[in-house]
Amino acid sequence: MHGSGMNHALLSVAAAVRSRRGGRPVERGPTVKPVLVLRHAPEVPLGSLEHVLARWEIPRLSFDLFAHLPKAIPLAEAAGLVVLGGPMNVDEVETYPFLRAELDWIRQAVDREVPLLGICLGAQLLAKALGKPVYRNRIKEIGWHEIEILPAAEDDRLFHGRGPIETVFQWHGDTFDLPDGAVHLARGATCVSQAFRVGRAAYGVQFHVEMTPDLIEEWLCEPHFSAELAELDYVDAGSVRAQTPRRIAAMNDFSQCLLDRFARWCRTL
Repeated sequence: MHGSGMNHALLSVAAAVRSRRGGRPVERGPTVKPVLVLRHAPEVPLGSLEHVLARWEIPRLSFDLFAHLPKAIPLAEAAGLVVLGGPMNVDEVETYPFLRAELDWIRQAVDREVPLLGICLGAQLLAKALGKPVYRNRIKEIGWHEIEILPAAEDDRLFHGRGPIETVFQWHGDTFDLPDGAVHLARGATCVSQAFRVGRAAYGVQFHVEMTPDLIEEWLCEPHFSAELAELDYVDAGSVRAQTPRRIAAMNDFSQCLLDRFARWCRTL
Protein backbone atom coordinates (compact mmCIF):
# COMPACT_ATOMS: atom_id res chain seq x y z
CA MET A 1 0.00 0.00 0.00
CA HIS A 2 1.48 3.34 -1.05
CA GLY A 3 0.54 7.01 -1.21
CA SER A 4 -2.15 8.63 0.86
CA GLY A 5 -3.70 5.33 1.91
CA MET A 6 -0.47 4.11 3.42
CA ASN A 7 0.21 7.45 5.05
CA HIS A 8 -3.24 7.61 6.58
CA ALA A 9 -2.94 4.10 7.95
CA LEU A 10 0.43 4.72 9.51
CA LEU A 11 -0.46 8.11 10.90
CA SER A 12 -3.48 6.61 12.60
CA VAL A 13 -1.09 4.70 14.83
CA ALA A 14 0.10 8.00 16.23
CA ALA A 15 -3.32 9.64 16.48
CA ALA A 16 -4.89 10.37 19.82
CA VAL A 17 -7.56 7.82 20.63
CA ARG A 18 -10.71 8.33 22.66
CA SER A 19 -12.82 5.40 23.85
CA ARG A 20 -15.80 4.88 26.16
CA ARG A 21 -15.64 2.46 29.03
CA GLY A 22 -18.49 2.26 31.48
CA GLY A 23 -20.11 5.26 29.84
CA ARG A 24 -17.15 7.54 30.63
CA PRO A 25 -14.73 8.96 28.05
CA VAL A 26 -11.15 7.85 28.66
CA GLU A 27 -8.03 9.50 27.20
CA ARG A 28 -5.23 7.09 26.32
CA GLY A 29 -2.41 9.39 27.32
CA PRO A 30 -0.28 11.79 25.28
CA THR A 31 0.13 11.39 21.54
CA VAL A 32 3.46 9.96 20.41
CA LYS A 33 4.76 11.69 17.30
CA PRO A 34 5.89 9.45 14.44
CA VAL A 35 9.39 9.07 13.07
CA LEU A 36 9.43 9.70 9.32
CA VAL A 37 11.41 7.21 7.22
CA LEU A 38 12.62 7.91 3.67
CA ARG A 39 13.30 4.71 1.69
CA HIS A 40 15.13 4.68 -1.64
CA ALA A 41 14.95 1.03 -2.74
CA PRO A 42 12.95 -2.09 -1.83
CA GLU A 43 16.13 -3.97 -0.88
CA VAL A 44 17.12 -1.36 1.74
CA PRO A 45 14.63 -1.62 4.63
CA LEU A 46 14.71 -0.27 8.17
CA GLY A 47 16.39 -3.43 9.41
CA SER A 48 16.99 -3.48 13.15
CA LEU A 49 15.71 0.08 13.53
CA GLU A 50 12.19 -1.23 12.92
CA HIS A 51 12.40 -3.31 16.09
CA VAL A 52 13.98 -0.48 18.08
CA LEU A 53 11.14 1.90 17.20
CA ALA A 54 8.58 -0.77 18.08
CA ARG A 55 10.26 -1.40 21.43
CA TRP A 56 10.03 2.29 22.25
CA GLU A 57 6.41 2.34 20.98
CA ILE A 58 7.21 5.02 18.42
CA PRO A 59 4.99 4.97 15.32
CA ARG A 60 6.70 5.33 11.98
CA LEU A 61 5.53 6.94 8.77
CA SER A 62 7.41 5.41 5.84
CA PHE A 63 7.75 6.98 2.40
CA ASP A 64 8.80 4.54 -0.32
CA LEU A 65 10.21 7.20 -2.64
CA PHE A 66 11.03 4.65 -5.34
CA ALA A 67 7.28 4.02 -5.68
CA HIS A 68 5.67 7.37 -4.89
CA LEU A 69 6.97 10.91 -4.40
CA PRO A 70 4.81 12.95 -2.01
CA LYS A 71 4.51 16.71 -2.41
CA ALA A 72 5.72 17.19 1.16
CA ILE A 73 6.47 15.29 4.35
CA PRO A 74 4.99 16.35 7.73
CA LEU A 75 8.15 17.52 9.47
CA ALA A 76 6.19 19.80 11.81
CA GLU A 77 4.43 16.77 13.31
CA ALA A 78 7.48 14.47 13.36
CA ALA A 79 9.55 13.24 16.29
CA GLY A 80 12.43 12.41 13.96
CA LEU A 81 13.56 11.75 10.40
CA VAL A 82 15.51 8.70 9.19
CA VAL A 83 17.05 8.82 5.71
CA LEU A 84 18.09 5.32 4.65
CA GLY A 85 20.68 4.13 2.17
CA GLY A 86 20.25 3.10 -1.44
CA PRO A 87 22.15 1.96 -4.55
CA MET A 88 22.02 5.34 -6.29
CA ASN A 89 24.40 8.31 -6.00
CA VAL A 90 23.34 11.72 -4.71
CA ASP A 91 23.87 13.38 -8.12
CA GLU A 92 21.57 11.03 -10.06
CA VAL A 93 18.65 13.45 -9.79
CA GLU A 94 17.52 12.97 -13.40
CA THR A 95 17.15 9.22 -12.91
CA TYR A 96 15.84 9.54 -9.35
CA PRO A 97 13.91 12.85 -9.11
CA PHE A 98 13.03 12.23 -5.47
CA LEU A 99 16.64 13.03 -4.55
CA ARG A 100 16.06 16.71 -5.35
CA ALA A 101 13.01 16.83 -3.08
CA GLU A 102 14.90 15.03 -0.32
CA LEU A 103 17.66 17.60 -0.26
CA ASP A 104 15.06 20.28 0.44
CA TRP A 105 13.35 18.19 3.15
CA ILE A 106 16.70 17.53 4.82
CA ARG A 107 17.50 21.25 4.89
CA GLN A 108 14.08 21.91 6.43
CA ALA A 109 14.68 19.24 9.08
CA VAL A 110 18.05 20.75 9.98
CA ASP A 111 16.50 24.22 10.25
CA ARG A 112 13.70 22.87 12.47
CA GLU A 113 16.17 20.86 14.59
CA VAL A 114 14.18 17.68 13.98
CA PRO A 115 16.28 14.71 15.15
CA LEU A 116 17.71 13.35 11.90
CA LEU A 117 19.65 10.16 11.24
CA GLY A 118 21.12 9.79 7.76
CA ILE A 119 22.51 6.33 7.03
CA CYS A 120 25.05 5.77 4.21
CA LEU A 121 23.34 7.50 1.25
CA GLY A 122 21.38 9.41 3.89
CA ALA A 123 24.63 10.79 5.36
CA GLN A 124 25.82 11.76 1.88
CA LEU A 125 22.51 13.52 1.20
CA LEU A 126 22.87 15.43 4.47
CA ALA A 127 26.34 16.63 3.46
CA LYS A 128 25.10 17.51 -0.04
CA ALA A 129 22.06 19.37 1.32
CA LEU A 130 24.41 21.51 3.42
CA GLY A 131 26.56 22.47 0.46
CA LYS A 132 29.39 19.94 0.52
CA PRO A 133 30.59 17.72 -2.35
CA VAL A 134 30.02 13.98 -2.50
CA TYR A 135 32.59 12.05 -4.53
CA ARG A 136 34.23 8.65 -5.01
CA ASN A 137 36.05 7.24 -2.01
CA ARG A 138 39.51 5.90 -2.81
CA ILE A 139 38.14 2.36 -2.46
CA LYS A 140 34.72 0.83 -2.07
CA GLU A 141 34.09 -0.21 1.51
CA ILE A 142 32.03 -3.39 1.57
CA GLY A 143 31.78 -5.76 4.49
CA TRP A 144 33.24 -5.58 7.97
CA HIS A 145 35.38 -2.62 9.05
CA GLU A 146 36.53 -0.88 12.18
CA ILE A 147 36.10 2.82 12.88
CA GLU A 148 37.71 5.11 15.43
CA ILE A 149 35.43 7.10 17.72
CA LEU A 150 36.93 10.58 18.03
CA PRO A 151 37.36 12.65 21.23
CA ALA A 152 34.58 15.05 20.17
CA ALA A 153 32.12 12.17 20.59
CA GLU A 154 32.66 11.93 24.33
CA ASP A 155 29.90 14.41 25.20
CA ASP A 156 27.68 13.59 22.22
CA ARG A 157 24.07 12.52 22.76
CA LEU A 158 24.39 9.34 20.68
CA PHE A 159 28.09 8.46 20.75
CA HIS A 160 29.18 9.21 24.32
CA GLY A 161 30.96 6.39 26.11
CA ARG A 162 31.70 4.46 22.91
CA GLY A 163 35.01 3.51 21.38
CA PRO A 164 37.83 3.94 20.95
CA ILE A 165 37.33 1.32 18.20
CA GLU A 166 33.96 0.00 17.02
CA THR A 167 32.98 -2.68 14.49
CA VAL A 168 30.62 -1.65 11.67
CA PHE A 169 29.21 -3.01 8.42
CA GLN A 170 29.81 -1.00 5.25
CA TRP A 171 28.51 -0.94 1.69
CA HIS A 172 29.43 2.24 -0.16
CA GLY A 173 31.69 3.68 -2.82
CA ASP A 174 31.29 7.41 -2.20
CA THR A 175 32.35 9.77 0.55
CA PHE A 176 31.92 13.49 1.30
CA ASP A 177 33.39 16.56 2.92
CA LEU A 178 32.01 17.43 6.34
CA PRO A 179 29.54 20.34 6.42
CA ASP A 180 30.75 23.65 7.84
CA GLY A 181 30.65 23.59 11.62
CA ALA A 182 30.04 19.84 11.78
CA VAL A 183 31.35 17.82 14.71
CA HIS A 184 33.45 14.91 13.44
CA LEU A 185 32.47 11.89 15.54
CA ALA A 186 34.15 8.91 13.86
CA ARG A 187 36.67 8.14 11.14
CA GLY A 188 38.01 5.06 9.35
CA ALA A 189 41.33 4.00 7.87
CA THR A 190 40.00 3.91 4.31
CA CYS A 191 37.22 6.51 4.63
CA VAL A 192 37.65 9.50 6.92
CA SER A 193 34.05 10.76 7.08
CA GLN A 194 32.31 8.00 9.04
CA ALA A 195 30.06 9.94 11.43
CA PHE A 196 29.25 13.58 12.11
CA ARG A 197 26.72 15.87 13.74
CA VAL A 198 25.48 19.20 12.44
CA GLY A 199 23.98 21.54 15.00
CA ARG A 200 22.11 19.88 17.83
CA ALA A 201 20.03 17.34 15.99
CA ALA A 202 21.30 16.18 12.56
CA TYR A 203 23.49 13.07 12.35
CA GLY A 204 25.11 11.34 9.41
CA VAL A 205 26.69 7.88 9.63
CA GLN A 206 28.42 6.39 6.60
CA PHE A 207 28.23 2.84 7.95
CA HIS A 208 25.05 0.74 8.05
CA VAL A 209 23.85 0.95 11.63
CA GLU A 210 20.64 -0.96 10.79
CA MET A 211 22.13 -4.28 9.67
CA THR A 212 21.02 -7.73 10.84
CA PRO A 213 22.48 -11.14 9.89
CA ASP A 214 19.49 -11.82 7.63
CA LEU A 215 19.82 -8.47 5.89
CA ILE A 216 23.55 -9.01 5.33
CA GLU A 217 22.79 -12.35 3.67
CA GLU A 218 20.05 -10.79 1.53
CA TRP A 219 22.47 -8.17 0.25
CA LEU A 220 25.15 -10.74 -0.52
CA CYS A 221 22.59 -12.61 -2.64
CA GLU A 222 20.87 -9.61 -4.25
CA PRO A 223 21.86 -9.62 -7.96
CA HIS A 224 22.98 -6.00 -8.32
CA PHE A 225 24.77 -5.96 -4.97
CA SER A 226 26.52 -9.27 -5.59
CA ALA A 227 27.62 -8.08 -9.04
CA GLU A 228 29.16 -4.98 -7.46
CA LEU A 229 30.96 -7.14 -4.92
CA ALA A 230 32.24 -9.50 -7.62
CA GLU A 231 34.11 -6.60 -9.27
CA LEU A 232 36.38 -6.20 -6.24
CA ASP A 233 39.59 -8.18 -5.69
CA TYR A 234 40.04 -7.41 -1.97
CA VAL A 235 36.73 -8.68 -0.56
CA ASP A 236 34.18 -11.28 -1.58
CA ALA A 237 30.94 -12.77 -0.30
CA GLY A 238 32.75 -15.71 1.27
CA SER A 239 35.01 -13.52 3.40
CA VAL A 240 32.08 -11.37 4.53
CA ARG A 241 30.11 -14.48 5.52
CA ALA A 242 33.12 -15.94 7.32
CA GLN A 243 33.60 -12.81 9.43
CA THR A 244 29.93 -12.29 10.29
CA PRO A 245 29.61 -14.81 13.17
CA ARG A 246 32.58 -13.36 15.05
CA ARG A 247 31.81 -9.69 14.34
CA ILE A 248 28.04 -9.45 14.58
CA ALA A 249 27.90 -9.25 18.39
CA ALA A 250 30.30 -6.29 18.52
CA MET A 251 28.38 -4.52 15.76
CA ASN A 252 25.06 -5.11 17.53
CA ASP A 253 26.40 -3.75 20.81
CA PHE A 254 27.43 -0.51 19.09
CA SER A 255 24.56 -0.07 16.65
CA GLN A 256 21.81 -0.93 19.11
CA CYS A 257 23.28 1.57 21.56
CA LEU A 258 23.14 4.34 18.94
CA LEU A 259 19.65 3.41 17.77
CA ASP A 260 18.26 3.11 21.29
CA ARG A 261 19.61 6.53 22.16
CA PHE A 262 18.12 8.00 18.99
CA ALA A 263 14.74 6.37 19.68
CA ARG A 264 14.70 7.47 23.31
CA TRP A 265 15.41 11.03 22.18
CA CYS A 266 12.57 10.92 19.63
CA ARG A 267 10.22 9.41 22.23
CA THR A 268 10.57 12.49 24.43
CA LEU A 269 9.48 14.95 21.72
